[in-house]
Amino acid sequence: MARYRTTPLPTSGMPPGIGCIVGNEAAERFSYYGLKAILVVFMTRFMLDAAGQPAVFNETEARVWFHNWSAACYLFPILGALLSDGFLGKYRTIFWLSLVYCLGHVALFLNLTSGGLFLGLGLIALGTGGIKPCVSAHVGDQFGAANQQLLPRVFGWFYFSINFGAFFSTMLTPWLLEGFCEKFGLDPRWGPHLAFGVPGFLMLVATVVFWAGRKRYAHIPADAPSFWKELRSKEGLGSLLRLAGLFVFVAVFWSLYDQTFSSWILQAEKMDRHVLGFELRSGQTQAINPLLILLFVPLFSYVIYPLLGRFFTVTPLRKMGIGFALTAVSFLSPAWIEHQLQQGVALNVCWEMPCYVLLTADEDLVWITE
Repeated sequence: MARYRTTPLPTSGMPPGIGCIVGNEAAERFSYYGLKAILVVFMTRFMLDAAGQPAVFNETEARVWFHNWSAACYLFPILGALLSDGFLGKYRTIFWLSLVYCLGHVALFLNLTSGGLFLGLGLIALGTGGIKPCVSAHVGDQFGAANQQLLPRVFGWFYFSINFGAFFSTMLTPWLLEGFCEKFGLDPRWGPHLAFGVPGFLMLVATVVFWAGRKRYAHIPADAPSFWKELRSKEGLGSLLRLAGLFVFVAVFWSLYDQTFSSWILQAEKMDRHVLGFELRSGQTQAINPLLILLFVPLFSYVIYPLLGRFFTVTPLRKMGIGFALTAVSFLSPAWIEHQLQQGVALNVCWEMPCYVLLTADEDLVWITE
């Protein structure tokens, strides 16, 4: 690590490696959200056995697999933080786990059985989860006293890159799974290979770009003795305990939020998906969320929060409290939709849109406040 810079660059301008970091994050989010958009559809319609014959899961099995994988994605950030702060440092943790991420896509691309699914999802959970706590902190490491005023602008672009990648992946990946082969007259069995392979290739390109910028970054080396000492200290343990209660509520929010990628997609499979003359793939309904986020961030910052501020002080905890309350309300609509579908009522997928509006507002209140 000695051949790399270990302190922020002495400049008042934008650090030279920021583009590589933000680009890596955009591609990683493209891969992650694209996979989430197609996973339950793949498991219930496209999965094979070792002989190449259909061996799909039922809806309950698919939901169990999806949510177990999602839980692993939220668990592995603990490991990523330990590796980063205690052993490898942020850059090396991001780089090596990005390669693990790519291997996960290779496993899914090559093997469409439940065994390939288990291996691929396990590697991707380790990759995306381990990277998660490091990337934004690595961005912050690039700034010193001379240019810290640029941090809000950079994190604005950082957040934009996440939703930019998420929107295009949730539009493209379901089409690769179901529509590409149909459009060009190819064997439909290639659909899953394309849907897993294209995001994986983009993740590999992003990893190479991230690696290429290694000499432009400020590298903060891991300090294992200080890290473990602070973690075991009275102050460190006290901070963890104070945050634990909040994290329980956040975990509940995200467990509900991820229903959009399982139960809501399966629900959309049973609905009329023709919108404005186009037929949406069920996974493409997820694209409304990143679009709404990009609209809601300025709306909440410049309209909603100042308006609420006339009646009470808008604190982070109050924002999250409102978000948790709205989360419960946002699930009343899909429950009604499911009841109507079970009664044989034909509904258009646009009935799901109010659910996404409410849940995206919840995300703005909870996730951004986190």
